[in-house]
Amino acid sequence: MKNSMTEELPGKLIAVEGLDGSGKSTQVYLLKRWLELRGVKVFFTEWNSSVIVKKATSKGKKRQLLTPTTFSLIHCTDFADRYERQILPLLKAGYLVLCDRYAFTAFARDAVRGCSRTWLRNLYGFARLPDLTLFFDTRLPVALSRILSGRPQLKYHEAGMDLGLASDPYESFRLFQERIYNEYLAMKDEFGFVTIDGADPIEEQQAKVREIVSNCFDLPSYRWKTMK
Repeated sequence: MKNSMTEELPGKLIAVEGLDGSGKSTQVYLLKRWLELRGVKVFFTEWNSSVIVKKATSKGKKRQLLTPTTFSLIHCTDFADRYERQILPLLKAGYLVLCDRYAFTAFARDAVRGCSRTWLRNLYGFARLPDLTLFFDTRLPVALSRILSGRPQLKYHEAGMDLGLASDPYESFRLFQERIYNEYLAMKDEFGFVTIDGADPIEEQQAKVREIVSNCFDLPSYRWKTMK
């Protein structure tokens, strides 16, 4: 991945990362609404949402045809499509781009599935580093209780069943998420994650997020011209 300082763009890129159930999606949504209400040009995108790739991904998962490398390449194709069609053009247009998961999700999940960490970083080498990455550090029992309380049944790949960690989907999910969590912790210093305690009340987390974003960026400069 490219250092974000190699080419200055008018817009800024903010990514949020964390385990399933970490609360990051709630926080990035609240941040988006807060920025919109202040007239800031903001765009939101989320992981694995490219229309072009979605059907192939669903079909491959359903038939359990994906090897770790194939899985990784499909998700990178999805990311590359969104990066070229959405993220980069809007950064050039002066937007604050909010990403619910970025390449770090692939670095964590695909490494757990056995892909080389060096290979993964080279694979996503076309993408610039975020200007700010918020890591919602939520202890595993908390994250698991949140996600499992709303999921009567876990999907095969979601539970990490393809790794053969355990025959029980819920135990497999726990072990899978634990390994992903450890990958995130190992990346914190490498990529300069700013950590938010995901166990704090939602309102406290959001206050911290807004404070960090306000201190990092000159938000009035990203407002629509009619709002100045």
